[in-house]
Amino acid sequence: MDDFKCLRCGACCRWKGAVKLDNAEVDAIAGFLQMPVEEFLADHTVITPDRKHLSLCEKSNGECEYLTSDADGLPACTIEPVKPRQCRIFPEKWNFPDWQKVCAGGRAMKKM
Repeated sequence: MDDFKCLRCGACCRWKGAVKLDNAEVDAIAGFLQMPVEEFLADHTVITPDRKHLSLCEKSNGECEYLTSDADGLPACTIEPVKPRQCRIFPEKWNFPDWQKVCAGGRAMKKM
């Protein structure tokens, strides 16, 4: 997907589902948030339904708990410098059904 350019619409952050974490990501996020790893694990992760991974917690509406808005009201990630690999590889290695319809970057690709 060389022609995909993220337009920072936040659609991928609003899609309900697991954001899997590895040990290095847990350490990086906890460090970035300046909290002990044990606190991050207890308060900001859940076990995935298949019980094989840890995932970031979601807000009640399914959004990532780290999705917020910047000063201009645009979607922003509060852990951007250390966001998980799964987030960084969207949509090339991870996406969701019909992502091109709700993702601004996906819609822009279709117009090319």
